[in-house]
Amino acid sequence: MPTELRQAALNALQSADFEEKYSIVSVFIHFYASNNIATDLTLAPSEQVPGRPPKPVLVAPDTVPKRSVHTRVGRAGLVHAVAHIEWNAINLALDAIWRFDGMPVSYYRDWAKVAFEEAKHFQLLRELLQHMGHDYGDFPAHDGLWEMTEKTANDITARMALVPRTLEARGLDATPIIQAKLKAAAAKPHNKNDPHAADDCARAVEILDIILTDEIGHVAIGNHWYRWLCEREGVDAVAHYAVLAERYAAPKLKAPFNVAARLQAGFSQAEIAALSS
Repeated sequence: MPTELRQAALNALQSADFEEKYSIVSVFIHFYASNNIATDLTLAPSEQVPGRPPKPVLVAPDTVPKRSVHTRVGRAGLVHAVAHIEWNAINLALDAIWRFDGMPVSYYRDWAKVAFEEAKHFQLLRELLQHMGHDYGDFPAHDGLWEMTEKTANDITARMALVPRTLEARGLDATPIIQAKLKAAAAKPHNKNDPHAADDCARAVEILDIILTDEIGHVAIGNHWYRWLCEREGVDAVAHYAVLAERYAAPKLKAPFNVAARLQAGFSQAEIAALSS
């Protein structure tokens, strides 16, 4: 295993095996992130980026089946969808580390922390899936989060603007809604022959609490580095965001917004107002 953070991140990104990916990430968050970081090293992948497991099958976003949380297979499908987001989130944090050179050491440490926490989220969700009789890869998924990562591969400012603080920030808005549906399903299961509803839903809500708390910090990291880059480039962060969103065809964000979580994550009142309008 390399003793330099950015090369280790690239190796982890190229791995299609979660256990291998997690073993690399869990080591470098505790050691490499505070020691050997070659900020000016130019790297190139030796294998496919990202490494892709044989499953899940990737389909268009509008063809991913919608399932009811009032059945166990429906709940498993929901947990799988969130796990797939977390799998992609591990990879995008790793990509942010190896791809962009010349940034301050603290940038790489920040994204190493994000990669580790996203891997923790994935592990928790995968364990729940396995408890429900499934595993990651058992349901089809879409690749929207990684597609924006590819679009912004040559523009670090766009990457910070449109991945952590746009696509990932949608999780701040969506998580309380998902939790409410799970709590309702636990309280009044539609299928009285579903003895697992309360336990499945309670555990999913607990994991989503952990994810929401951590994701506020991840979006805050994206906000910090986006503003740092805008200042370096001499552009207004709010106005430049609109330019980047149009240039890279970012999805239009729709209400409801979790304003409290977004404020905690470092969005300004002006940015919240721009979203709402």
